[in-house]
Amino acid sequence: MKDTMENTLKDTVKDTMQDRMPSLLVRMFNDSPSVKIIDFLIEHKGIDFSKKQVTEGAGISKASLFNAWGFLEKNLIVRVTRKFGKTKLFTLNSASPIVKKVLDLERELIQRALEEEESVAQKSRHTTQERELLIH
Repeated sequence: MKDTMENTLKDTVKDTMQDRMPSLLVRMFNDSPSVKIIDFLIEHKGIDFSKKQVTEGAGISKASLFNAWGFLEKNLIVRVTRKFGKTKLFTLNSASPIVKKVLDLERELIQRALEEEESVAQKSRHTTQERELLIH
């Protein structure tokens, strides 16, 4: 059963990462491994992952994960949630002041993108209404 759950989670993570546009956070800070890891963990907030799953889900190499991981642990951006045998599972450390600020930044970026999208939609509706008036 454990293997089935793990495979289902793995498939879900792969499906999520395929064919998706980069998040606003990744677009703002480019696609460095640290940003990709943080973005992946934000996307799956509350779920714990092995380092291998983080590597696959974030779409980075094993070497990139290990180069970035020390910084993330040192700054309490990730935390261990469970251990079994030699395997540790990690999640985003929502209690971290740094993570809170990153989440605030992401919310602000999303809010601005939504406002911009609404503004474009309003202009488009206005232009369409003007055309209809000119036709009639």
